[in-house]
Amino acid sequence: MRHNKKFNHLGRKHSHRKAMLANMAISLIMHKRITTTLPKAKALRVYVEPLITKSKDDTTHSRRVVFSYLQNKYAITELFGTIATKIADRQGGYTRIIKLGNRPSDDAEMAFIELVDFDENMAKTEAKKTRTRRSRKSGSKAEAPKEDAKAEAPAEAPAEAKEEAKAEAPAEAPATEAPAETPAE
Repeated sequence: MRHNKKFNHLGRKHSHRKAMLANMAISLIMHKRITTTLPKAKALRVYVEPLITKSKDDTTHSRRVVFSYLQNKYAITELFGTIATKIADRQGGYTRIIKLGNRPSDDAEMAFIELVDFDENMAKTEAKKTRTRRSRKSGSKAEAPKEDAKAEAPAEAPAEAKEEAKAEAPAEAPATEAPAETPAE
C-alpha cells in the first residue's frame, strides 16, 4: 500500500528517480537555469532546496552530506562557493519555476526552474518601486487631496521644467556667450 506517500514518483523506480533528480540538480547548480517539464521541476525544487540550505554552513560534514546526494565535486564547489555567498541572507525560496506552455510534440507542460538570485532580468524588474494608493478613510477629506497633489507634483515638475528649459534655451544661450567673450577681450 502507498499510504502517506504523496510525492510524485514521475513514473520511475526509486533508483531511476534518484539518479534523474541528482543529474537535474547538478545541471541547475552549474547552469543556474534549466528547462524541463513542470512535474519534474516541482520534484526538483523539493530535492534541491534542502541541499542549498545545507550549503550555507560550509563545514566538512555538510559538504559530505551534499556530496552523497550529488556525487559531483565541481557542482559541490560551485554550490558552496558562488551560490552559498549569494543566498546567505535569504531564508528560503531559492528557486523559481516559470511555466512556458505546452510542448508541441507530446503536449507536456513545460517550465524552467532557475535560481532566484542569479537572474539579472528579474532582479531589475523587482527593483522598481510602485506607488501605493492612499486611502482617504484615515484622514479628513481636506487633507487627502493635498497629499495626492504633493505626490503628483514631483512627477509633473520635470516635464514642465524640460519644456521651460527648451523655451528659454535660445534666449539664455546668447546671454551666457556674451559674458564669456567679455573676459577674453
